[in-house]
Amino acid sequence: MFTLIKHKSNFNFLSKKKFAIIVSSILIIFSILSFSVKGLNFGIDFSSGYIVQLKFEKDLNISNVRNAFEKNGVSDSIIQYFGSNNEIIIKFKEDSSFSKDTVNNFLTKSLSEDYNFDILKLEFVGSQIGAELREKGEWAMLVALLCILLYIGLRFEFLFGIGAIIALIHDVIITLGIFSILQLEFNLSVLSAVLAVIGYSLNDTIVVYDRIRENSRTVRNDSFIDVLNSSVNQTLSRTVITSLTTLFVLLSLYILGGAAVENFALAMIIGILIGTYSSIYIASTSLYYLGVDINKDGD
Repeated sequence: MFTLIKHKSNFNFLSKKKFAIIVSSILIIFSILSFSVKGLNFGIDFSSGYIVQLKFEKDLNISNVRNAFEKNGVSDSIIQYFGSNNEIIIKFKEDSSFSKDTVNNFLTKSLSEDYNFDILKLEFVGSQIGAELREKGEWAMLVALLCILLYIGLRFEFLFGIGAIIALIHDVIITLGIFSILQLEFNLSVLSAVLAVIGYSLNDTIVVYDRIRENSRTVRNDSFIDVLNSSVNQTLSRTVITSLTTLFVLLSLYILGGAAVENFALAMIIGILIGTYSSIYIASTSLYYLGVDINKDGD
């Protein structure tokens, strides 16, 4: 028979609060500078381009199609199978190599020597539609943050809601900042990943906040720093295990999922790493600097 020994962690996280704030501030500053200088590398969902559906007589390898496009001057196309191995969806950004009227010629020039195919669908996504999608995406994030503030304000108290919003804005800015710095493509799948990260990070933050509230009611003699440290330590194993198991799945998606889900998985990986960090450091540190009154909360 084996005896399970539970080890209770006792890390002094709040002693590193100033260092955490400095690191986060540097990352946020670099992210904002990148937004100003480079901006986000919007995919055709948010800019303008073409969506083409092709059907071939026989199965084909996507990498061969991509190589054929690259030989003709287009290196940023997104290609994925559609239902079977002889049917594909291609997404092109608007490019100087072709126009709305000549994209058929570009496809014929690139592929007709090696493949016989039919064009089942050819759609142009204009910049006006892309701008509308960007605006709706921004509103989606704003509404999500406001609803979170309202919920946590009612569930705990208003300052807890402010602390959670600070942590979430921190996660979103840094995640988008990394995409801007590296000029990774930002499309609808990445936007959905960012919204998922908001929910994931919020879940971790609420677990920590709930433990802080419980400890503030039962422990009267400790300082607020001690309450914060003990609360983060008590939820640490749950936070780490949940993050690691989710990361295993996302790494599998990133490595094996192909180009269609690559940026989605990468955005989730970055967001979960940043969100786990913010749940441990930023969310609790925010409460300390906001001056939450634990005696009031415990009454």
